Amino acid sequence: MHQTKQQKESPYKVGQRVRIIHLEGEDTRYDGKEGVIEHIDGIGQLHGTWGGLAIIPEADKFVVIG
Repeated sequence: MHQTKQQKESPYKVGQRVRIIHLEGEDTRYDGKEGVIEHIDGIGQLHGTWGGLAIIPEADKFVVIG
């Protein structure tokens, strides 16, 4: 699979576990959710097992755990 420049430069990797602190512009339903990064898209957003929304590293508050 071809990786974009953003994916190659991302400090985050598929398989890492994250805990969402808060997603900018969203209500609190995702706050505290944990999941595993399954995909990093072409613009660097993180998609994973925490639900339907992507994490935007530049805007959202989250931590890598484990």
